[in-house]
Amino acid sequence: MIAAKHLLTDNVRLLKSEVSKTTYQGVAIAVLAVICGLLALSFYYTGEISLSGIIRAQTENYGLWVLECLPFLFGFWGQYSSAVIAYQAGAMIFDQTQELRNRAETLEKQVSYSSTHDAVTDLPNRILFYDRVEQAIHAANNQGKMLSVLLVEVANFKEVYDTLGRNSSDMILRQIATRLQSVVMGSDSVARIDSNIFSLLLPATENEAAALSLAKNIQAALDPAFKVERLSLSIHTNIGIVNFPEHGDDVDTLVQKAGVALFMAAKSHEGYTIYAPSYDDHSPRRLTLMSELRQAIEKEQLMIYYQPKVSVKSGKIYGVEGLVRWAHPKHGFIAPDEFIPMAERTRVIKHLTLWMLKRAFRDCAEWRRQGLDLVVSVNLSTKDLHDPDLPDVMAGVAAAANIKPSWMMLEITESSIMNDPERAMETIQRLHEMGYKLSIDDFGTGYSSLAYLKKMPLSELKIDKSFVYDLLQSDNDAVIVKATINLAHNLGLQVVAEGVEAGEVLDRLSSYSCDIAQGYWFSKPKPFNDFNLWLQQSPHNP
Repeated sequence: MIAAKHLLTDNVRLLKSEVSKTTYQGVAIAVLAVICGLLALSFYYTGEISLSGIIRAQTENYGLWVLECLPFLFGFWGQYSSAVIAYQAGAMIFDQTQELRNRAETLEKQVSYSSTHDAVTDLPNRILFYDRVEQAIHAANNQGKMLSVLLVEVANFKEVYDTLGRNSSDMILRQIATRLQSVVMGSDSVARIDSNIFSLLLPATENEAAALSLAKNIQAALDPAFKVERLSLSIHTNIGIVNFPEHGDDVDTLVQKAGVALFMAAKSHEGYTIYAPSYDDHSPRRLTLMSELRQAIEKEQLMIYYQPKVSVKSGKIYGVEGLVRWAHPKHGFIAPDEFIPMAERTRVIKHLTLWMLKRAFRDCAEWRRQGLDLVVSVNLSTKDLHDPDLPDVMAGVAAAANIKPSWMMLEITESSIMNDPERAMETIQRLHEMGYKLSIDDFGTGYSSLAYLKKMPLSELKIDKSFVYDLLQSDNDAVIVKATINLAHNLGLQVVAEGVEAGEVLDRLSSYSCDIAQGYWFSKPKPFNDFNLWLQQSPHNP
């Protein structure tokens, strides 16, 4: 308070000195005007400027006395006014400075809060939760007690997101957060540490029964259906539990082992599981694959298998789709559905995509040198579309392989666009302007397909194999496939039907005027050399 008073006094003194300068200048001008008037009167009375003339002007012209007093009155009034104005101005500056400081403090608090809290649910995020667990571990050590950490996974969140989109999914997350907060008691802490994973801290417990009781209460709280957009939705959860100090003595170890328990909970009947060391024997591959994937890229353990895309009308191969495969030296063949989602959760996806592009572009260039005008399709992940450097990376890879972008088809999924539409659309537009063909993959399995279909510069639409498998047995699937083909043709797109495994299905697609078919009816995916051998003997050879 004293410092603020000194600041205000200093501001007033500074402003008053500035205003006083103007006052003195005005008084000087007024005095000069009076002198000039006095000299003029002297000349008027005596015909010259002299002392006698000045005395006569002073004694005979009483109005001159008033004029001579005015500068002093103006000077006094100016000093008074300057003091008032300076004080008011200083107070105004002080108030505005204080307001700016308050705003800065508020903004600083908001930034600090947002860095430790989840924007959707307003719960603590991973950073704050880890800090609280570390503090709880220290307190539990001092008290000689245990604590428990629970991970709650919304198992069907991706399905909800793909069906309802971001806004409705966020509403459900907020409802889940509210229910979890209503379950915990006192010093218990709830956080959201991943897109579909919440965490709970149960400090200072006497035994593991408290954690099991909390897990059951969580299941009961999340069991009633959630209401959103007039829909009634059920949430499926898995809960992994770890206890300190039994299962670990630091937060990283506890959360890691809670993740193992979470994995095992998905396989259990109860839906919740307390970690046990024996569980590591059931999931060694899951625990090690993520760290081994980058090494697999460097050690050439990955391969691209190619599957033909055949023109329905001519029966000739139009192009191929490149599919990444991992031949693990210990675990054998690992399906892409297992390791690609793991890669997307880490930075490894960038290395995987770069490796895939280099190989596919190189193979495309080799086919062109052989005189085979094959369009090579590669899949881009969600993280790829959100990477602003992707178009520049692809420009460099294409130049090194000496291929034209028009020889490549980039396949993207609806869900990859829905996660961040603006950023994804910006990347898609840049790739289109570079000359790449674009295909929407797994059409019909995402959300708001038509809304984005009309905005994207597509060349191709792929009907998901789930609609093609039962094309002959399901009238609904037949209607969907036929309508999709008509829709795509009206938009000027060629249509690819995935999952063709029978000649009768191919004939039906032909009657629907489908452009391209892909599936085991023609060939299973094969490595580059094996594919070339098959191509030489195939009746579909272009």
